[in-house]
Amino acid sequence: MENEEDEKMQLLRSKATDLLLREEWKESIQAYSQFISLCHHHISNTRNRMDTDRVSRLRKSMCLAYSNQAEARFRLRDFNQGLKDCDEALKIEDAHFKTLLCKGKILINLDRYNLALQCFKIAVLDPQASVNSEMLNGYLEKCKKMESLLRTGGFDFSDWILSGFRGKLPELAEYIGPVEIKKSEISGRGLFATKNLDSGSLLLVTKAVAVERGILPQSDIDNSGQLVMWKNLVDKVVDSAGKCNRTYHIICKLSNGEEEESLEVPGIDMFRPDADESLFSDEKVDKGRLLSILDVNSLTEDMISTKVLGKSSNDYYGVGLWVLSSFINHSCYPNAKRFHIGDYVIVHISRDVKAGEELTFGYFDVFSPLCNRKKMASSWGFDCNCKRCKFEEGLCSKQEMKEMEIGIERGLDLGGVVYKLEECMRRWMVRGRAKGHLRASFWVAYSEVFGSEKLMRKWGRRIPAMEALLESIVDGVGSDGRILKVFMEGIKRNGNGGSGGVVEMEKAMKLGRGAYGKVMKKQAMKSILELITQS
Repeated sequence: MENEEDEKMQLLRSKATDLLLREEWKESIQAYSQFISLCHHHISNTRNRMDTDRVSRLRKSMCLAYSNQAEARFRLRDFNQGLKDCDEALKIEDAHFKTLLCKGKILINLDRYNLALQCFKIAVLDPQASVNSEMLNGYLEKCKKMESLLRTGGFDFSDWILSGFRGKLPELAEYIGPVEIKKSEISGRGLFATKNLDSGSLLLVTKAVAVERGILPQSDIDNSGQLVMWKNLVDKVVDSAGKCNRTYHIICKLSNGEEEESLEVPGIDMFRPDADESLFSDEKVDKGRLLSILDVNSLTEDMISTKVLGKSSNDYYGVGLWVLSSFINHSCYPNAKRFHIGDYVIVHISRDVKAGEELTFGYFDVFSPLCNRKKMASSWGFDCNCKRCKFEEGLCSKQEMKEMEIGIERGLDLGGVVYKLEECMRRWMVRGRAKGHLRASFWVAYSEVFGSEKLMRKWGRRIPAMEALLESIVDGVGSDGRILKVFMEGIKRNGNGGSGGVVEMEKAMKLGRGAYGKVMKKQAMKSILELITQS
């Protein structure tokens, strides 16, 4: 009888292994699960007859089955269950080489590099390590590098930028900088700086729960393509939440757009990859709840390569959910910017901020007049009541404001519009950052004047210097690639072969750090400056 049972189990194990080799992951998991259940059953029965040799063989077979099942789950990105399988295998054999490798790979994907490093260090001691030394050393070096990035945020995208944004994407790890979540005067909860930060400082590098990308032809008038992508994103988020209690728990910390004031303020440590697992209770996934959260918090992708090169495909569309960055509220005088690389979003400071200041994005183009911003805010489902909007609302009734807006709409001499605005601000005694707010609202006029030799000859002596005006706009809405482009074109127009002097280039570098962050060396930033002037 025992021989028949052994033969049946051997056939089942062979089937599971064959399915694994054929990369039929789901089917192999089912087969290994059946095999493991049979092992448990026979071990229980065998123990009663004190057949220790048979128990030992069954346990050894079960260890390998758990390890192979973990590998299949890893391939399906079911990391949570894969870890559980690895732990079961390691309970049987605490230094099982294949399991240690699999567990290390899973932990790398979960950005838990210190734990992954421990797995690979134990694996190195195994005799099999000599055959796999190159692979193991690669994992060890990667874990050390990524653990350092996770702690310090010392990312460097220089090589990728210097290659023209071609080739392999930079290696990224989850990073949470000097920020905390607090109650916000803008809306619900927000992200706040915990110390003084200068322009370009890195705040967050965070991985998407899920991303959906596709090519949408402009002929997709009824948005049916976007609806399909949206459904796919929802399915991906629900799948990720179902596979991992932690993922579901942190998603549910986001707002669904209702009862903002009563929402809990979570601690920032909850969002770190190495957060205590006891913080995350086992809950049944509520798809309706996830859908309402996604509706409020999903973001479209904004690629840094597109920002720099000034090129974009109108057909390309990407949307995803990045949890921690979703706590950042909108303001029409934002102090933070974001861009995407792969599945990660990188968030940095775009103008100097002080400790305790709330961090804000522009959810839409803040280089627009008040009336346009109000329409865009409405399309996002909110009314913006930031200080800039309130200040500009107080000027809406002034006849001169209406005349300048009409002048832009009719394509009149935009130099005259800039001159008139500067004169009005002097008469209205507009001071400090408020000047930057208004100048940003009339950016279309300023950029046209700065970009035209003819208009600069006509109006340049009658308005403040370009550098002073650009600095004012940065103070009002943060640094931006468009400001940097105007500045570089001004340097080029004034001579020096387009390179400018030392002082001018230092100013350009500072503007560049505000626009793109401190994630590159000087040579890479110079490459970006060159690309901007060519685009």
